[in-house]
Amino acid sequence: MKKILIILRQDPVLFASLLLASISAFLTPPSGAYFSYIDYRVLSLLFSLMLAVAGLRQAGVFAFLAEKLLRYIKSTRLLSLLLVLLCFFTSMLITNDVALIAFVPFAILLLREIRKERLYVPVIVLMTVAANLGSMFTPLGNPQNLYLYTLSGMGISDFLFLMAKPTFLSLMLLIGTCFCIRTEPISPYAEKTPFARRDALVFLFLFILSLLAVFRFVHYGLSLSITVLAVFFYRRKLLAEADYALLLTFVFFFIFVGNIKEIPAVSSFFASFMQGHTLSVAILSSQVISNVPAAMLLSGFTDNFSALLLGVNLGGLGTLIASMASVISYKQYAATPDAKKGKYLLAFTLVNILFLLILWIFVGR
Repeated sequence: MKKILIILRQDPVLFASLLLASISAFLTPPSGAYFSYIDYRVLSLLFSLMLAVAGLRQAGVFAFLAEKLLRYIKSTRLLSLLLVLLCFFTSMLITNDVALIAFVPFAILLLREIRKERLYVPVIVLMTVAANLGSMFTPLGNPQNLYLYTLSGMGISDFLFLMAKPTFLSLMLLIGTCFCIRTEPISPYAEKTPFARRDALVFLFLFILSLLAVFRFVHYGLSLSITVLAVFFYRRKLLAEADYALLLTFVFFFIFVGNIKEIPAVSSFFASFMQGHTLSVAILSSQVISNVPAAMLLSGFTDNFSALLLGVNLGGLGTLIASMASVISYKQYAATPDAKKGKYLLAFTLVNILFLLILWIFVGR
């Protein structure tokens, strides 16, 4: 029991989802209908992707690719730009939080090796913004996209077309901001990173299989079964790498939203409140409860999935808790020696608000 309380204290979003599900259970008593609330396809796809990406990360794929790219970097500005673009583009395929887990520690190590610790704050802040914005382009870039893509039944071409313009503008903003970083010469990075080729091939296959399931070329049950069995017999320890707290958060929010929808008065209130204001409500809700819970909650009260998708993705900017990926970056920076937490939070907030306002105005036109 004590261990469970510690986990809940460390993950406020999980605690909030459990609390909301529990309260809603008093309004709509538990029954067999609870099982119908849960979207098993979303949970299966998330779990499969978590395992495949954990395997790729452990095989050293991300560090290996980064090392190859960074070998010829000769200035701090170009280095900063490359680190930011790594997060921006890789987040489209491996999710925003995984991109930051993979590359923020690498950036810290790299900047320390070349004695440019003063760049920790601007580079990590921009990497975080890049991961949150790059991930919005694809259905598997972040959990809320995967959930809404599955729920809406939207075609992949429609999804990509919807997200293309804000993604492109985000890229231009990030590149322009990186050019504000002062350029200084640095020595080429030559450290070798371990790379397990056979492991990489195995988990690349599982990752591609998960992608095929996301795009409905393969049944999600088949993808999940093959992935779990392969991991169990090949690298069993990776089963502990999955983010079970996120999966449980989804389950609790499925129950909460399902219960709320069963109460006519509450359902009507939310539906009318969302009418014509889906984008704004999604952005503002994300600032308080984070964008994944906001997507799950609001999806039950609107059929304007395009505005909801844009809102919860842009809503990942702003406050530190607007996206859990941002919390991951902050924790990694805060663990560095002589971390200037106040400076980081100030820079993070200012940059995020600036990007959010520009993109909100652009998308809301």
